[in-house]
Amino acid sequence: MKSLAALLGVALLGALGPAAAQAAETEQARAAATGLHISDGRLLEANGNDFVMRGVNHAHTWYPGETQSLADIKAFGANTVRVVLSDGHRWTRNGPAEVAGIVDDCKANRLICVLEVHDTTGYGEDAAAGTLDHAADYWISLKDVLAGEEDYVIINIGNEPWGNTDPAGWTAPTKAAVQKLRGAGFAHTIMVDAPNWGQDWQGVMRANAQSVYDADTTGNLIFSIHMYSVYNTAQAVTDYLNAFVDAGLPLLIGEFGGPADQWGDPDEDTMMATAEQLDLGYLAWSWSGNTDPILDLAIDFDPSRLSSWGERIFHGTNGIAQTSKEATVFGDGQPGDTQAPTAPGTPTASAVTATSATLTWPASTDNVAIAGYDVVRVSGGTETAVASSTGNTVTVTGLTARTAYDFAVYARDTAGNRSTRSATVRVTTDASGPTPGVGCSVGYKVIGQWPNGFQGEITIRNTGTTAINGWNLGFSFADGQTISNMWGGTPTQTGAKVSVAPAGYTATIAANGSVTVGFTGTTGSTNTVPAAFTLSGNACTTA
Repeated sequence: MKSLAALLGVALLGALGPAAAQAAETEQARAAATGLHISDGRLLEANGNDFVMRGVNHAHTWYPGETQSLADIKAFGANTVRVVLSDGHRWTRNGPAEVAGIVDDCKANRLICVLEVHDTTGYGEDAAAGTLDHAADYWISLKDVLAGEEDYVIINIGNEPWGNTDPAGWTAPTKAAVQKLRGAGFAHTIMVDAPNWGQDWQGVMRANAQSVYDADTTGNLIFSIHMYSVYNTAQAVTDYLNAFVDAGLPLLIGEFGGPADQWGDPDEDTMMATAEQLDLGYLAWSWSGNTDPILDLAIDFDPSRLSSWGERIFHGTNGIAQTSKEATVFGDGQPGDTQAPTAPGTPTASAVTATSATLTWPASTDNVAIAGYDVVRVSGGTETAVASSTGNTVTVTGLTARTAYDFAVYARDTAGNRSTRSATVRVTTDASGPTPGVGCSVGYKVIGQWPNGFQGEITIRNTGTTAINGWNLGFSFADGQTISNMWGGTPTQTGAKVSVAPAGYTATIAANGSVTVGFTGTTGSTNTVPAAFTLSGNACTTA
């Protein structure tokens, strides 16, 4: 369920088979979608409203007698619960009557119900049973109780398939299991988990998602990534989530969360903030049981005793209580607010420095209420989310000196409707000269080295008496080294000279505090440590 990784690129595959007949058949099937369904990479309700899942996982199969939990989860503001079930080869089977009761409880508590088989990892003596094909047979055994529940139920076909065992074998069995359910008459939205304990650290799902999606003739398929120790930097989080959004493929974070000192200190705040910016769903692990529950003492099931993780997931800036919208199907199926806000006015820039700029724009109007604004960087036909605000001003940080940026703004209303984009404003950051009062020291270490490559780490310490908000680190390589990947900052290299702008989470360095950036690079026969460093134009001592 949790492990380590490197992320690979998306490979968008072409259409398969005899094009005309297959395309017509696929479009006809997709047009017939009812209930919850995918359209243009987004999850919609039957009435066409966007539905963004905000909720938690609940281990029903481990605690089958705990019947109050769904009501407590709803009381904290969730709109979705992912319910852990078993197909019987490791735990007690959850049969048709029990599953029907779970669905009824979800509906009674106005929660969309994601049902998932939790033992499809496929290892040890259970390997034959622990497969997606076996899970598909389990769902088929539940067909009668799930029929007609497409408005309320999503089928997560199997949890974290293929563990560490042959994750490259994920694609074909996933297609086969989805097609087996479609062949049995299931019209529900189907959710599929990534391999590598759900974390896809070999990039198998990322590279093959388009192929799997195209294999479902209904187009009613959503991918689930589990974000634990692999995603311990903001860059890893945003790279993975944006890859699916840019490809127009539906995705949610199916599991994430836990104590800050476990699983490599994953960056859950960035996960929630990025999911909010991109309108992606997330489901936190977990309400109860396992190693990192939302309840402080899960065995008591006392909702008044939230853990620190529970407080963050429900009440944090981008937590469930702030971002969840209930499915409109629970309002007797009546369409909710579907009118988008007006586009924000053209933004203007002020307080432009070498690394930041404040943007302000005329407010949007809406028939109900504006919930907030999303600021994006525009580069040709590509958008990158950079900030969100509940008001009509925001300061964008982490910029590079002497660089031109184009920014624009979207408005969101309380029903989740999004406006058209504002006009853009061009901002050119100032030259990075010395900043009065800044003191710094820099420690540079080679962490590991291999033929023609190495991993480095740079620790920047603020030796001044006031916090540094926004910075630019400069240095030069002596032996022709080049940076190929960096986390904690964004490098710009011209020949030997390197300039590093901070990531959002490293932009501020408290007085006597420090931040660390890491990178991998290439080198020749020698790998001399840089001799000098500057921070925002100020010479730093070396540590």
